[in-house]
Amino acid sequence: MVRGFRPVQSWFILTVVLLASRGAVATPVVYDLVTVGNPGNSNDPATGYGGVPYAYQIGTYHVTIGQYTAFLNAVAQTDTHGLYNSAMDTDLNVAGIARSGTSGGYTYAVKNNGGDSGNRPISYVDWFSAARFSNWIANGQPTGLQTGTTTENGAYALNGATSGTAPAANAINPNTAAAPLFSLPTENEWYKAAYYDPTLTGGSGGYYLYATRSNTAPGNDATNPTAANQANYVNADGEYAVTQSTTLSPSQNYLTDVGVFTASASYYGTFDQTGNIYQWNDLSGAAGTTRGLRGGAWNLAATFVSATSRLGAVSASTANHDTGFRLVSPVPEPAGWLLTLAGLAGGVAWLRRQTP
Repeated sequence: MVRGFRPVQSWFILTVVLLASRGAVATPVVYDLVTVGNPGNSNDPATGYGGVPYAYQIGTYHVTIGQYTAFLNAVAQTDTHGLYNSAMDTDLNVAGIARSGTSGGYTYAVKNNGGDSGNRPISYVDWFSAARFSNWIANGQPTGLQTGTTTENGAYALNGATSGTAPAANAINPNTAAAPLFSLPTENEWYKAAYYDPTLTGGSGGYYLYATRSNTAPGNDATNPTAANQANYVNADGEYAVTQSTTLSPSQNYLTDVGVFTASASYYGTFDQTGNIYQWNDLSGAAGTTRGLRGGAWNLAATFVSATSRLGAVSASTANHDTGFRLVSPVPEPAGWLLTLAGLAGGVAWLRRQTP
């Protein structure tokens, strides 16, 4: 099984296999989710974040280079709204996608950049592109131009915007007449999934400093990924995880595959919420010109990958070598499945599995 799509031990995972409403995508994206329960938890007293009054689901992993490549091939033959950034090909520290052809006939392929890049996290994605990916997934992975039924509406009413105000998530997806199946997390949703553990403090709940279920800075040895409490960041000796060297090479890939640190999940079963790539969040969820980033990245020290570090005023049009995303979804109910199936012409298959 491909590493980015494997089950997470001891947790329910909702695996979503979405078929396009205009015919099946050649390689449909399979996006693994874990359920974040324990609704009504208190905020982390150290930071003021993490309280969420409802159960929800969040991506087990970052959205990967392979998944984003499938997205581009579905909707970016003519890349009207700049979903592809040329640095996804040229910045070899994080590169993973090559584009061929001319506008109207673009095609995209996963690069071999010091190994297969497909299961590494996508970067150079601004908030608007992440929101368009959310729309595409929420609409059932359709193919075609970037329009209101593919990328421009669904979870977010973008309608051509690539800068300025980032809209709040839609309460109803106009393409399905139901609540959107996917969106970007609020800061509290992201934070709770990363750091909260309801078994701490004698069962009354509490927060870790790192999303590896630890208050001690993780190790970062990518050559020993099965050790506990590991993450992709720069350790106290200034060493990068992939190379275990203090030297930054412009031709070296520094990303690790999502979930490679198999013994370093959060309480709820997410991976890489500490290190690898920063992830977008919607702050409070209200519309605004800025959005948040959390989690730190492969090129940053422990201070920046901990729960106390946040970027809370980032322009939504920012796209950097250390910026990617993961998605959230509501906990599905049987009635919701039927409404969704009715709303998407191609259908949505929900598979829930538990690994013993």
